Formats: sequence, C-alpha cells, structure tokens
Amino acid sequence: MARIDAGSDQFVILPIQMPPCPSFPETAVHEIRLRRNAPKIATANDSRTLFLKNIPADSTEQHFRAVFTQLVGAGRFEGISFEDEGSATHSLDPAQTVKINTIAKKRKRDDVELEEEEKERQAIQLPEIWTRKLLRSSSTAVVLLADEKSVQLVLKAISKANKTKKYPVWEDESSRGVSPLGVPWISSHLRDSRVDKAAARRSVHAFFNAFNRKEKEAIELAKRLRNEPDEDGFVTVTRGGRTAPASKYEAEEAKRRMVEKDSKKKSEMTDFYRFQLRARRKDEQAALMKRFQQDREKVNAMKEKRGKFRPEA
Repeated sequence: MARIDAGSDQFVILPIQMPPCPSFPETAVHEIRLRRNAPKIATANDSRTLFLKNIPADSTEQHFRAVFTQLVGAGRFEGISFEDEGSATHSLDPAQTVKINTIAKKRKRDDVELEEEEKERQAIQLPEIWTRKLLRSSSTAVVLLADEKSVQLVLKAISKANKTKKYPVWEDESSRGVSPLGVPWISSHLRDSRVDKAAARRSVHAFFNAFNRKEKEAIELAKRLRNEPDEDGFVTVTRGGRTAPASKYEAEEAKRRMVEKDSKKKSEMTDFYRFQLRARRKDEQAALMKRFQQDREKVNAMKEKRGKFRPEA
C-alpha cells in the first residue's frame, strides 16, 4: 500500500470492511477513492469537503456517518451529497415545453412567496413507491465536514487505517434504522405501488394547475417581448401564430432593452421639474449645516478638554 500524504490532493484509498450477508457469507473489503474536493466553480465550503468515488451502491448518509465516526469520532461529519441527488424527473416550466426561450432575471422573493412555492412543490409530488434508493455503480459523492481541521484528521486516520489494517466497518442496515434491501425491499415496493387513487389524483391536478399558471405567465411574457420596439422604434410584425421571439438571443436582447428603457426613463425624470431642484438644493443645504454644527461641537469639546490656550512669550 502506498504512503498517503495528508496534504496531497491526489486520490487516496479508503478501505471499507464489508460484513458477511446471506447472499455472500464472507467478509470483503471495498475500496473508496477519496481526495480533497476541488470543483470547477469554487464555493465557500471547499476547504472542508472531500470528494469520494467508487462508493457502494447501497450507500446512505447513515452509512457514511458511521464510517467517519469510526475514523475521527462523532461531531466531525455534517452531511453528504450523492451524485444522483437533485435530478428532477418533472419540469414545471412551460417555457421549456413550448420552446419559449426566455430568461427571467433572478430576484429576491419574500417569505410568503417561498412558502407558497414549497407548498406547491409538495402538492405535486407523487407518492413514493421505493422505500430506499440505490446508486449506480461507481457513483461519486461529496462529504461535508465540520471544518478544515476535520479534513486533515480524516486523511491522517485513513493513513493510519491502511498501516494497521484496521478498516472501518460498513454497518448493517438494522443497526442504523435504514430500510433493508433484498426481499423486504421488493415486498414494500409491490405494496407501495398500489397507490391511493385519491392521493394520486390530487397530485396530478396540482401539477397541471401549476403548469397552466406558469404557461399563462410565459405566454404573457412572450407577448410583451414581441411588442417591444427595437432601437429605432420599429415593431416587427409577423404572420402566423408565433408567440415569442424567434430565438433565445432576441428574447435576451428584448429583455435587456426593456430594462434599459425603464432605467433611462427614471433617470430622465430626476430633477426635471423646478420643485425637484429646489428640494434637492434644500436637502444639500441642510446636510451642510448639519456637518458644520457637528464640526463646531467637536472644536468646542477639544477646547474644553485642553483648557485655555496660552501662547509662549
């Protein structure tokens, strides 16, 4: 086994001891490749994350929490993000479905809108029919630790485990409260596949209600962009049923012109009327008087602190 450098960014080997099971009644060793995480787009947590590959297909967060607890003790492991997580199976964006290529600017939303969006997302979710998801072979994951010191401790613990041949054990599902695999897993899947018709109907109705609402918003946005004049003030008139600009570039340009036009209009209206000029001058004069009064108070305070000034003879 090659020596492992705790400060290196190269992959190191983390052997995991697999206990015997009914399908394979012998102890085996599974090798996970591990290194410091270095994504293409840097984030604030890169210094305390580790990149793993060739993880077992039945991996869960509870498994890796137990593994890292055996390596460096409790409290160092915060979470893990698997490769297959975050992939959406359904899209609620009608702009992609009807090929309306428009890009809306990201904007901040208040808590009420975020709460409504979360309720809508939960309403459209269909009932789960698998009690536990499996990963594809040779999947990857990113582990988040408490701090950068925890990363160094993990790498040193792996080096020590390779020297002493005392590898962390991949614990059994029953000891961590994870749903089992095998026959119980298939049986639960067959049972959950017979979903309640009323629950499925509610999810489908909620999905199409949200889809129709977003489709209506996309059509209204497309009409606005279509009627937006160009730099010379002309509006392109086309025949047929096209409800959006011909390309993504035209949509982006139209959106940019709308924003520039609104901002230019607002700037032109500033100090346009005489009362606006008087108000601005009055505010500037009040600010000057305020600063003058503050300076006078500072000078008086300095005089009182130093006492009467006596010039030398």
